[in-house]
Amino acid sequence: MSAVDAVFDASFIKAWSTRDPINNQTGYSDKEARVGRTGRSYALGHKLHLSIDSKTMLPLACTFASANQNEQKHSLSMVEKTKLILKQSAARLKSLIADSQYSDGKLRDAVDAAVIPYRANQKRDVKGLLRVDKKFRTFGPEEQKKEYHKRPHIEAVYSFLKTQYSLTVNKVRGLGNVASYALFSILCLVLNREAAENIGRSDKSVSPTYFNT
Repeated sequence: MSAVDAVFDASFIKAWSTRDPINNQTGYSDKEARVGRTGRSYALGHKLHLSIDSKTMLPLACTFASANQNEQKHSLSMVEKTKLILKQSAARLKSLIADSQYSDGKLRDAVDAAVIPYRANQKRDVKGLLRVDKKFRTFGPEEQKKEYHKRPHIEAVYSFLKTQYSLTVNKVRGLGNVASYALFSILCLVLNREAAENIGRSDKSVSPTYFNT
């Protein structure tokens, strides 16, 4: 049975709506959209929660939620979904790699190994813990630092989805419709990879334009 290091993260999807003038934390034409953090600011939208295989950079599991719901709220269900998918492929979850937004005792207990930095307000007096500072420098055990360097792989996947597979060009309303649209983007990414592997051109695995010309 193969072992997989999975990377978890969530990404903001902007809603095709303005804010409700009565309640500016919700959407006007998209009633399910909520105001949530996007980078250093806040905007109206939804969130895609995703897990990927750190080696192949292929999606394993996903879920969708309002933008005001943080990563911890869906982390345990994402672990179960990821384990189920891997089990169906005769694989197991070796470790979970994620940023400090996922730092939670219950999540750490749910996996064999959690490569997740502790937040600054957690266990200040304990040495040997993985931490990341504001300049994204890592501190702690060398093995965990090495594993944590796989975390940007999921940022690359989100970049592919948004810039190559039209995830941000989304003009649908409602969480269900946004989820369907995002799933088509994810499916395109997977099929592009499969097509590239089938013709022996793995270097074209994230280049949809190659197959359009």
